[in-house]
Amino acid sequence: MSAKIAPAPQDIAGMTTGWRLKSIFSGSLGNLVEWYDWYAYAALSLYFAPAFFPRGDPTSQLLNTAAIFAVGFLMRPLGGWLLGRYADRHGRKSALMLSVLMMCAGSLIIVLTPGHDRIGIAAPTLLVIARLLQGLSVGGEYGASATYLSEMASRAHSGFWSSFQYVTLIMGHLLALTVLLVLQKFLSEAELRDWGWRVPFAIGALAAIVTFILRRNMEETAAFTHQQDDPMQRRREGTLRELLQHRRAVLTVIGLTLGGTVAFYTYTTYMHKFLVNSAGFDRQTAALLNAGTLLLYMLIQPAVGALSDKIGRRPVLIAFGVLGSLLTVPILSQLQDVQTVTQAFWLILGALTIVSFYTAINAIIKAELFPVEVRALGVGLPYALTVALFGGTAEYVALWFKSHGMESGFYWYVTACIACCLMVYQIMPDTRSHSRMADD
Repeated sequence: MSAKIAPAPQDIAGMTTGWRLKSIFSGSLGNLVEWYDWYAYAALSLYFAPAFFPRGDPTSQLLNTAAIFAVGFLMRPLGGWLLGRYADRHGRKSALMLSVLMMCAGSLIIVLTPGHDRIGIAAPTLLVIARLLQGLSVGGEYGASATYLSEMASRAHSGFWSSFQYVTLIMGHLLALTVLLVLQKFLSEAELRDWGWRVPFAIGALAAIVTFILRRNMEETAAFTHQQDDPMQRRREGTLRELLQHRRAVLTVIGLTLGGTVAFYTYTTYMHKFLVNSAGFDRQTAALLNAGTLLLYMLIQPAVGALSDKIGRRPVLIAFGVLGSLLTVPILSQLQDVQTVTQAFWLILGALTIVSFYTAINAIIKAELFPVEVRALGVGLPYALTVALFGGTAEYVALWFKSHGMESGFYWYVTACIACCLMVYQIMPDTRSHSRMADD
């Protein structure tokens, strides 16, 4: 056996901590870079919108950039399918390398594209191409990285190790916010609009290159390597026909994701706008609240993952379903009328703690539902479809209710989505003790 082939499954429990940490780091770092670039677009759109669209109404410019952001979101299911199929056919490592290259290409296009005043319609066209690449990349990264981390993790601590996927996802969000705050401190408004907005994307492209080099030296997982020795499995790997042989698992992924993704986007991406538009905080205070609670939320993930290794996945998911169904309306109602920063901080942190019971373990649960030959596709595609339909539209639904004077209707919408998930959690098996990964 060559040095580049991962140890056999029975040897994984004895893998050295250093070797495991290297694999987890390389697999997770790309996730951080991908989500940094994804959030950087949203954070910097206020500054680069005039560069890509004709001078005129700022609101129209922002709407155009928001529309292109949405296009990237809609590409995520396609990325989940293409890269999930690729990961199941050619390896998790190869898919992760391809994913980060696409994100790098998208960032470089944004950095190097001249403004509309120099190249006309080609500027927004290139921006669309960049976001298409980044949408494909983010859509494919989830399934490939979730599968890689799950297959690399020791069986006894798989919940703990796979939780680092959301650690790096949140870290990417925080890093994008931090870079923006630093630029705002050292550059003038005019400099940011002229050239400063390109800096975060250049950082993202450079980080992607570093990540590609690290991923090139990763080990392939033992589960995928051993599959290559079975001709029957190789004929089935990565196909939609084979995936549809596991309809219950696919429906389970959709069901357990629906409420979790709505809650996640409500308390992370939408929360900043909610604090400003509904709770009445100024933008800087809202940004600091968002950053502070996200930092602690990030640190909670491994603890919840480790808890699931002790008591099982299903009790943790049920805790999310019950607490989310009972407390979403009270938390959001109190946040709307909150009087102090301290009260807002603890309410948001409480909500994010509840969401942690979903986010910390959703990757490992999905990986445990599918056999190795369609695992990356099974994890990535139904998840990406559900996120695009429900997570990606959470902010729009919230603003629709608010614009019609029925903001509390959104609170009940989030509650209903979580309650639907709770019904799925009640009937699904506990994947820790009924894992398809035991067959690898």
